[in-house]
Amino acid sequence: MLDFSSLLLAAALSGTCLSITLFAMWFTAPRAHFMPMIACGILVLVAHVVLFWRYTKDADPWLCQIVLALLSLGFLVICLSAMQYLGFRHYRRAIMPTLAAMTACAAFTYLGFDGIGFQITYAAVTALLAAIGTMFWMKGDHDRRILLVVSFLSGACGLSFALCGLVLLAQGQWVLGGAPDNWAERLNSVVAVACMTGLGALTLSLHHLQAQIELKAETMTDPLTGLMNRRALNELYGDRSFGPFMAVAMFDLDHFKTTNDVFGHPVGDQVLCRFAAVIRKYGRTGVDAFRLGGEEFALVMSRMTPEKAYDTASRIGVAFGTEIVATHRGPLRSSVSGGMGFGAADGRTLDEVLAEADAALYAAKRGGRNRVVVQEKTGQPDPGPALRSA
Repeated sequence: MLDFSSLLLAAALSGTCLSITLFAMWFTAPRAHFMPMIACGILVLVAHVVLFWRYTKDADPWLCQIVLALLSLGFLVICLSAMQYLGFRHYRRAIMPTLAAMTACAAFTYLGFDGIGFQITYAAVTALLAAIGTMFWMKGDHDRRILLVVSFLSGACGLSFALCGLVLLAQGQWVLGGAPDNWAERLNSVVAVACMTGLGALTLSLHHLQAQIELKAETMTDPLTGLMNRRALNELYGDRSFGPFMAVAMFDLDHFKTTNDVFGHPVGDQVLCRFAAVIRKYGRTGVDAFRLGGEEFALVMSRMTPEKAYDTASRIGVAFGTEIVATHRGPLRSSVSGGMGFGAADGRTLDEVLAEADAALYAAKRGGRNRVVVQEKTGQPDPGPALRSA
C-alpha cells in the first residue's frame, strides 16, 4: 500500500504532466487563453505539494504559511481560468474572499494556531471548487455530459478538502506543530490525483469541443459583415417546413457593380457593412439575417404574419436609404430592392420560399428598384402596393 509521501509524489507528477500538456496545447492554439492560466494554477499546486512534502519532514512555521498560501492561490487561479473559459467576468467575487481567507490563515498561523490555518485554507479551497462545479453546472452552451462530469469531479475534490477540515475541527486540533496526517488527508491525496487526471482529460475534450465550435462558427459566418452565410441558412432552415407565419425576404443592393467601379471596392465593402448593420437591427428571436453572397442578403422571419413580414422588409429598405457613406467623390447614398416569399398552411420547403422571394426580387428590379415586392398569386395575402424607400 502506498504511503503518504508516495501519494504526494503521485499528485505532483500528475500535476506537472498535466500542466506541460496544457502549455503545449496552448502553443498550438494561442486563442485558448484559459489554458496558460489553468496550467499556471496547476503548477502552483505542484509547488504546494512539493513544499508540503518538505513540511512533513521539517515543520517550519514559515514554510507552513507558504504551503497554505500556495494551496489557496493555486485553486484561485484555476477558478479564475474556469470563469474566463465560461464567460463569467465577476472575478472580484472569487479574488476578494480568497485573499481574505489567505490573510486570516496567515494571521492565525503566525500566532501559532496552524490547525486553524489549515481549516481556513481547506474551507476556502472547498468554496472555490464548489464555485467551479456550480459554474460548469450552470453553463449550457457546451456538451452537457462533459460539463456535468467536470462539476462532479470538482464537487468530489471539494468534498475531500472539506473532510480534511472537518476532521481537524472535530478533533479540536487548533495547534498541530506539523503536517496533518489522518485518513481524510490520505483520502484527499487519492481523490486529488484522480480528479486532476480526470479534469486533465476533460480539459482536452473541452478544448477540442471549443475548437470545433469556433471552426463551425467561422464556416457559417460571412467574414466581411459578420452575418451568417448561405451555408448557415441551409443548416438552420434546410429541413424546416415553412408554415403560414414564416417568410423570407431577399435583398439585392441596387447598382452595386457601378458602386464598385466608380468608388472602388473598399467603398463597396463599406456599403455592404452598412446594410448588414441595418438588417441586423431588426434581428430578434425568430428573425435571422444572412449574406448569401456578393450584394445579396436574406432575412428569415418566423412567428410573423405576412403583413408584418412585408412591413419589416420595407422598413429595412427605408432605413438603408438614409445611410450615407463618405467617399473621395462625396457622400454616397445607396438603395436596395427586395422580394418576399411566404410559407403556407400545408408547409413549404426553403427552396420553394427562396424561389418565390427571388422571383419577387427580380420583379422589384424590373419595376424600377428601390422597393420591396410581393408576387401576386391566388390565395396569397396582398400587403398592398410596393413601398418605395426613398
